[in-house]
Amino acid sequence: QVQLVESGGGLVQAGGSLRLSCAASGRTFSTYTVAWFRQAPGKEREFVAKISPSGGSVYYTDSVRGRFTISRDNAKNTMYLQMNSLKLEDTAVYYCAADRTSFTAAPTDYSYWGQGTQVTVSS
Repeated sequence: QVQLVESGGGLVQAGGSLRLSCAASGRTFSTYTVAWFRQAPGKEREFVAKISPSGGSVYYTDSVRGRFTISRDNAKNTMYLQMNSLKLEDTAVYYCAADRTSFTAAPTDYSYWGQGTQVTVSS
């Protein structure tokens, strides 16, 4: 089992930045694909970004590409989402997720989930 805990959410003005963190338990974090998803009120959970176990492959949804950067520090069992140039449309609960072998953008393919952290972007 893998336990995931997100942190770093909060209230930020449009154009500002936040860095989300996802801390994972266990000694095998480096073998997992990890990803960020988000869910706005009344909407389905949406893929944001993912990163391969070694960090060598990353992928972003079109709406965040160029503004967000996903990274991981396997020595610290932590992954990050640096969010710059935030927009009102980025407001959502952000979740980290992990899977041992998958490298997909589908939430149903991820086995482990954090509880989410709220990101609110204001005018």
